[in-house]
Amino acid sequence: MPISQFIKCEAGSAEIKRLNDAYARTLRMLDLVDRGDPVTELVAKKVVDIGTSGVIDPDEIARAVVGHFLKG
Repeated sequence: MPISQFIKCEAGSAEIKRLNDAYARTLRMLDLVDRGDPVTELVAKKVVDIGTSGVIDPDEIARAVVGHFLKG
């Protein structure tokens, strides 16, 4: 699942690169290899959600996404 389909088209290339980086890191942290897995769509949407809410660092985005999915 490419994350680009969840990013608004007005996003600049630096933002797209940052979100792609955060997405790749998150998938590695969650040990998700198959980007066709439906779970990766949920991950992509959460990366975009967190990454467009003011969190800039890809590592911080990835940690927040993993925390979201592993809590509770």
